[in-house]
Amino acid sequence: MTYPTHIDENAVVVVRRELTINAPIDRVWKLHVDVDGWPEWQTDIGSAQADGPLDVGSTFRWTTSGLSIVSTVYAIDVPHRILWGGPAHGIDGVHQWTFTANGAITHVRTKESWDGDPVRADAENLRASLDASLASWLTHLATAAEAATARIG
Repeated sequence: MTYPTHIDENAVVVVRRELTINAPIDRVWKLHVDVDGWPEWQTDIGSAQADGPLDVGSTFRWTTSGLSIVSTVYAIDVPHRILWGGPAHGIDGVHQWTFTANGAITHVRTKESWDGDPVRADAENLRASLDASLASWLTHLATAAEAATARIG
């Protein structure tokens, strides 16, 4: 099976976000790839379950904003990059996360592409929705990683 290696830069909707988190990369990465633990810190996610360890070709199921999604891992470079995606409700999404260490802080970049009939029918609203979702995800990730760092040191 051939998987995408990057987001679709030509998709109808492409959103990019980034944030610096005051926590070491290993802690941020561990939180981010613990799919089963997402609902504990990511309040926008109702449920999440990985079908096994995350590796190329593995899948995970999750719910957000009333949508049930099955995502496939397309690429992974521990602890620096993960790319996942798949079709959901007529939207073909590809989502990349990159993590860069700078001492005890981590710079996180995320970018996601959406295409498909529902996106073409309402691109501006879906772009705004995706942008808000990615901003929220980054904020929740930072809050959880920084709280863990404060507890653990």
